Parts: sequence; C-alpha cells; structure tokens
Amino acid sequence: MLTLQTIKADPEFVIGRLAVKGFDGRAVITEILEIDAERRRLQQKCDADASTLKKLAASIGALMKQGDREGAEKAKEEVARLKGEAKGMHDRLEECERKMTDLLLTVPNLPCAEVPEGLTAADNVVVKTGGEIPPLGDDALPHWELAKKYGIIDFELGVKVTGAGFPFYVGKGARLQRALIQFFLDEAWKAGYVEVEPPFVVNEASGYGTGQLPDKEGQMYHVPVDGLYLIPTAEVPVTNIYRDVILEERDLPRKNCAYSPCWRREAGSYGKDVRGLNRLHQFDKVEIVRIEKPENSYAALEEMKAHVEGLLEKLGLPWHILRLCGGDMSFTSAITYDFEVWSAAQQRWLEVSSVSNFESYQANRLKCRYRDGGKKTQLCHTLNGSALALPRIVAALLENNQTPEGIVVPECLRKYTGFDIID
Repeated sequence: MLTLQTIKADPEFVIGRLAVKGFDGRAVITEILEIDAERRRLQQKCDADASTLKKLAASIGALMKQGDREGAEKAKEEVARLKGEAKGMHDRLEECERKMTDLLLTVPNLPCAEVPEGLTAADNVVVKTGGEIPPLGDDALPHWELAKKYGIIDFELGVKVTGAGFPFYVGKGARLQRALIQFFLDEAWKAGYVEVEPPFVVNEASGYGTGQLPDKEGQMYHVPVDGLYLIPTAEVPVTNIYRDVILEERDLPRKNCAYSPCWRREAGSYGKDVRGLNRLHQFDKVEIVRIEKPENSYAALEEMKAHVEGLLEKLGLPWHILRLCGGDMSFTSAITYDFEVWSAAQQRWLEVSSVSNFESYQANRLKCRYRDGGKKTQLCHTLNGSALALPRIVAALLENNQTPEGIVVPECLRKYTGFDIID
C-alpha cells in the first residue's frame, strides 16, 4: 500500500496519478488526511496525559511524606480520572489506526511517469516486436482442433471430472507441458534465479501482503473451513517469503523462480476468445520474483523483460511487448509490460506474460525492508513476471508449428520431450 508519508508529501500529485489508473482518489485521500490529523491530535493528548500521570504518580509519595493526605488523595483522584480518559483515547487512537489501514488498502499503487494514460487495452502501447509470423493458409486449424486430432489435450474429460476450464493433458501433450516447465525453470536457473517449490495454498495474510486481497477475492478459490486460498500465481507465496523480514543491504538482490499450478475463477469469462486454452481456471506457470534496492529496481525490470524475450525467441514464437496504460494495469503495479504471442489459426495476439515493478507498494504491505550501510531500515522494491505461463504458449506452439506431417516441436524442447514432432 502507499505510505502515509507519500500521501502527505503531495496529496494533489497522488490524486492526479491515481486518476491515470481511472481511480477517483480525492474523497479517500481527503479522509485519510483527516484521520491522520485526528490520530496525531489524539497521540499528542495521550503523550501529554502520560507525562502528567507520571508527574502526579511521583508527587503522591512526596505529599504523603509531607503529611499532606488531602493533597495526596486529590492527586490519586486525578490519576484515576486521567487513566480513565487515557483508556478512552487509546481506544479511539486504535480505531483511527484501523480506519487508516482499511482506507490505505483501498488505494491502488501510483503508476510511474512512463505509464501511458488510457482506460482500456486499446490504449496500451506496443514498444517492441520480434519473431516472424508463419505464412499459414486459411486451412490452419485452431489449437483445440489440433489437440483433438492428435489426442494430446482432452477438454471434454476435464469437464466430466471437474468442469470447464480444467483440461486433461494426455500422452505427448503431457510431456510437452512438462518439457516447457523444465525448460523455463532451467533458463531461470541459468539467469541466477534460485528455485523454490512453494505451497500452492496461502493464508489470508499472504493474500493481503501481495495485494490479491482485498482487491481480487472474487477471482480466488477460497477454502473457508481452513481460511486458505488456492494461489492465482506463485508470486503470492514466493514474495511472502520476505514478509516481516529485514534483509541486509549486502544480501540484495534476491532472485527466486518457482513453478506452480495456478487457479483463477475468471468469473464472467465467456465467448470464442476463451475457447480451448485461451482462458482456464487451472493452468501451469513459472514465475520469477525479485527483491531489490529502490535505485536498482528499474534496471532489474529491464533484465526481466530481456529474460522473457529470450524465452520467446528460443521457442521461435512471434511476439510483441505492450506497455500497459493506467486503466489496464493491476491494482498493485507501478508499471507493467505484457508479452503477447501470435496465434496463427486464431489470427490474434495472446497474452503469455506480465512483468511488473511494484516499487515499494507490496513491500509496505509485507513490511519487507533492508538495512542500509548507515543501519537505517528502508522499504525494498518488489518485482515479478511470468516466465512463462503455459496455456497460450502451448496454443501458439500448436497452431504456428502445424504441418501436414504433424506439429513440430521447437529445438530447445526436444531434449525434454524426447520427440521432435507430435503426430
């Protein structure tokens, strides 16, 4: 969440940047400042009363020694009165703190200066392209037909066993999935990311730490009896490794990668654009996460983008990078780049990765800090990215690499699959 210091330093700037995300923040920012003023007033009164109580308590013994019982009794009465007032003020102070936290949790992160204005995906900006679109004819099959033709993904069986959006991967389809996961993990390892295998469910505190709660609870699968959530991305458990942690400056950056299945309810999704692998409730993904010093986080963001580019180049997929406009960004992000690949049969771009810098927004929720050379603690910056999400990668690989003989497996995956064509 935003720090109170950021809001107090320049409320109008904060309101203006929130507007870039399509968020009208004037009312909530005004209320936060009013509560802060009340909180400071109460704190000053509590501090003054505490000082008075200390002096009165010390005076009682002196008055008794002087034989001034009446004065001592009056002092005791005043102490009792002030203690009663103090309890009421402390209760009001705690209520102010609760209200302040609740309000701060409703305020999105500020988009950085490079974020373009706009409210929808139509306002996103293409910043880089790569790869070549394959010259397939009009008879190219979409991936759901290819999956059925070669018996590698069974959507109907998934519906029978669980429901729509939970496919079975079969035979060479299952091996292709496993090959992609291992390839992505190996590439992340080569790039210096330390692999972790996290839990696939998290508690409520972890959801609040990375900003999925209270913003996205409707999209997360919840296990009420245990108070746990199925993760929508490995970002959540991996970033929460650093919740309530103070790192030493020499220990930064921290770079982690993790494979996980991901679960998203995707409520309201329907139509041809969510057919097949385009939109699933359960899917596999490899995530990269970085914890950085603030001055290094944007250089880290560029490294993460280059890493994802390299994966797509090795897979031989046509791709482009979008800088998301304010209105299309996540609640927690300061800047986000989406990677999309070309789907030859569907004749459309499919998102396969988001790479984001959250600056100190998540770190403030997580209380993720580092101790600098002067022994002062400061908030870290957090970043993450999909490297990569599998379903649409698989969709594009099947469609773009189809031939009369079968589907050609990219060279970089063959040592993992053990075959070079799906036939």
